[in-house]
Amino acid sequence: MIKSITVTNHLGESMVLELRFPEKSGFLVSDISGLGPGKAIINTTEVLTKDGSTYNSAKANSRNIVFSLMFLPYPTIESTRQKSYKYFPIKKQVHLLVETDNRLSVITGYVESNEPNIFSKEESTQISIICPDPHFYSQQIKETIFSGIISEFEFPFSNESLTEDLIEFGTIVNKTNENIYYDGDSEIGVMLYIHFVGLVEDIEIYNTLTREQMLINTTVLASIIGSPIAAGDNIIISTIKGNKYIYFLRDGEFTNILNCLDRNSNWFQITKGDNLFAYTAGVGVTNMQFKVTNQTVYEGV
Repeated sequence: MIKSITVTNHLGESMVLELRFPEKSGFLVSDISGLGPGKAIINTTEVLTKDGSTYNSAKANSRNIVFSLMFLPYPTIESTRQKSYKYFPIKKQVHLLVETDNRLSVITGYVESNEPNIFSKEESTQISIICPDPHFYSQQIKETIFSGIISEFEFPFSNESLTEDLIEFGTIVNKTNENIYYDGDSEIGVMLYIHFVGLVEDIEIYNTLTREQMLINTTVLASIIGSPIAAGDNIIISTIKGNKYIYFLRDGEFTNILNCLDRNSNWFQITKGDNLFAYTAGVGVTNMQFKVTNQTVYEGV
């Protein structure tokens, strides 16, 4: 069951539409369409020598979310109507946060129209929002740490001794493989973070289940940044569709190192279920601290 929808306009101003308590916002939500799985475009080719056609590809359409809202006199009908112009300005970007009984999901769109029925006994409006990216995404980002320091210190704490080391502030782990369990509806890219504590050469990252790989040539990298990898350096990789990149971070300065990537490398996408990742290096694998983050994508709320 949908509990509420939080609308955030292009200025960062937010309004919560609580379905059970419409008097708080001044809007009674009578209907919302476009929140379920959208419609896909299936591309096929007709074949003269057999019945039917041959499948080529498929893609999801843009999503069209339509709000049907009734204006309530809180404080007046006119002020509520004008409030809709503020939070649903045409041509502008809006963010929608949908809260249901078991998930929080977000989506971004652009207001196509806001059509109030002013000369009606019960004033209302119909608002159309076009979402170029049709998917809903989890609000929280999942983080999978392969190696590094895992925080252990929490409040409240108890210190039973002044002479022995009883309080554990963190645990150092050194794992070169980890499973990422993904429970989303569609595949999605990931963010890879590599922190270096010393010299590392020839980095290799694998999805061991799909046999995909990503190889970073550190000889080419050294020629770009002017020196080999050293302690304190970082590499950040995004395999998210529409926003793929690989950057090297040193002393607060980002450098595009896409040329360091082997031409046969794959841009990882995780799918529903288990996704087993591993990494290694020609030199200094223990000098790498590896982390993967991802959102969860939903076809509908």
